[in-house]
Amino acid sequence: MHYLLFNRSLVLGLLTLLLTTVDAQESPFGDIGHTPSPAEIENLDISIMPDGEGLPPGQGTARQGEPIYNTKCVMCHGPNLEGRRDYRVGRLAGGVGTMKSDKRVKSFGSYNPVVTTLWDYTRRAMPKFEEGSLSNDEVYALSAYILYKSDIIGQDEVMNAETLPLVVMPNRHGFIPSALDEIPDIEARGCRSGRCR
Repeated sequence: MHYLLFNRSLVLGLLTLLLTTVDAQESPFGDIGHTPSPAEIENLDISIMPDGEGLPPGQGTARQGEPIYNTKCVMCHGPNLEGRRDYRVGRLAGGVGTMKSDKRVKSFGSYNPVVTTLWDYTRRAMPKFEEGSLSNDEVYALSAYILYKSDIIGQDEVMNAETLPLVVMPNRHGFIPSALDEIPDIEARGCRSGRCR
């Protein structure tokens, strides 16, 4: 599997170009819609990069995240972060170290290569039907709780814009990076002959 890193300014520039192009055309819907203001575009620029670029101020611990989880998340994700088949919601915790086995247990903690994906997705998409309603502190606390329940961080470790990107996910090297030189071990690159240095 591959993952790509996108340049925030490139994405923002393309979004601006797209919105300007759309506005310049005559709309089949009459006066519905408008050209977004710079402030509206800035509000859409909420991407979080794998290295943590874009993370806003705020902080939280797993201890703070547990009551938030039990109030806003447990219904869909289960009391032990095990997910619910009847809701088609996957696991959030468990299975760390199983990605290299024949009995893989896919969860956020066992599968995802970078931790900032958790923060970004939680802010954008959770809780269901109330997407975007969590404060930055709540998202940091929930992220900490999920990482704690996955045995990746301690219960009182503070997650914020500086500490969250430092968390190394267990499956960090289970994905093929965009540059092979990020994998120092030739065998791990899949190079038996040594020709893909």
